[in-house]
Amino acid sequence: MRKEIKKKRFVKKVKKRLPWLAHATDNAKDILEIAPNDTLHIKVPKNSLCLICRGTKMLCGKKRCPILEKYYSFMKIKDLINTRDLEGSSPPDIFVGRIGYPYVYVGPLMPPFRGDTSFLSKTEEWLKNNISIQKVIDNRVKLVRGKILVNVTKPEKGGRLLELTRELVLSTSYVDGEMILKKPPSGTMLLDDYVQPMGLSAPIQDLQIGTFKTDPRIEKMYYDEDIMARDAVIELFYKNVYVSSIQKAFSAGIFGLKNNRRLVPTRWSITAVDSIISRYLRDNFIKNYETIDEYQVYETYNLDNRFIILMIPDIWGYELIEAWYPETLWNPSKTSISIGGDYEFYKGRTTYASIGGCYYAARLAVTEYLAKIRRQAKIVIFRESYPGYILPVGVWLVRESVRKALRNKPKSFSTLEEALKYVDSKTKISLRYWFETSGILRDLKEQQRLDKYLLPLKSTRS
Repeated sequence: MRKEIKKKRFVKKVKKRLPWLAHATDNAKDILEIAPNDTLHIKVPKNSLCLICRGTKMLCGKKRCPILEKYYSFMKIKDLINTRDLEGSSPPDIFVGRIGYPYVYVGPLMPPFRGDTSFLSKTEEWLKNNISIQKVIDNRVKLVRGKILVNVTKPEKGGRLLELTRELVLSTSYVDGEMILKKPPSGTMLLDDYVQPMGLSAPIQDLQIGTFKTDPRIEKMYYDEDIMARDAVIELFYKNVYVSSIQKAFSAGIFGLKNNRRLVPTRWSITAVDSIISRYLRDNFIKNYETIDEYQVYETYNLDNRFIILMIPDIWGYELIEAWYPETLWNPSKTSISIGGDYEFYKGRTTYASIGGCYYAARLAVTEYLAKIRRQAKIVIFRESYPGYILPVGVWLVRESVRKALRNKPKSFSTLEEALKYVDSKTKISLRYWFETSGILRDLKEQQRLDKYLLPLKSTRS
């Protein structure tokens, strides 16, 4: 039996933050990037429990120590990257930074070994292979970030090193290469909620890449200087190019009109591509389709994150709500669960979603699915993140988790009450708290009285 909660409130709403990006393709200047240091540097706050625990007592409540996980991954490749002459095979992948915009560091990502390294970068394949969070860290920490300082608004003046870096995104497979670095890689491993983890970095003195086979679909967009970047993104999506590959090419600034091409920081390019594709599918197709004819619930569980997608037979509407349990990545509280979300109705949004890139990553997945089945629906996505999610791995997790859930057979219901009861049975948080945060569900409540759907409060279940 469920136990009634003694405390009046154990869930808190996340206050909406001022968006760092007004629109997915704007040149935002609210930037933050981990700066390089001379050695691997792990910082903890003064008087932190980390200084007492040192990874032995798990005083933070996590199942594994995030600091030690990063350290173990780094130690596996430490000796291989302690060199100025790094030979390896790029997946291929590149990274465009943000700090100092429009003058930013750009460069290839390359591990200290050769062979088929495509698995280090193909996020679309990771969940299909049931990858663990430790494996994600292991894979990505192997990638050394070469750095060239360039002006993103003038890529044509970036010189030979930038030209070779941009060519990598044209490849259909891994590319053998050699980076001569000005010093051995150093700094802090890059951990970002938008971008996949990656290893240490160093300025590039020289770069050589081997021959490779270009992807004719991306190459066509590269040489077509009369097509807008937005249209290039959409065309490549319809030609079944991986979204992750489109994002890299978009970041490299190889799309767009001849005189308007720009490099785009990796963090921004990921959300821009998700936003462009999902908006196009929503406005040009989904809104013209008939609605689904029953309530459907899809679900999946990955890297200690639970995703539940509720589809409602109604005109387009979309919402993503995220709940972070105590001692998880974005919720250091020991006593309460943090909930935040954002939504749009039929006309879409005019401002950047307050919860960031996850919103657009999930929206791409659901619009892709609805376009495929040629139906329209109102969508509410519930995400619960548990303490096992110890490090950020990027918004790909949200996109690919929702895609994975939508590949599963759904549970079907004839009424909203039945669908909500099933959702309630799968989430650890009472449905009441989802309602308090949700814009879509509140709107439904105003349209028809849904008080009867609200179940009694329940305690968290382990």
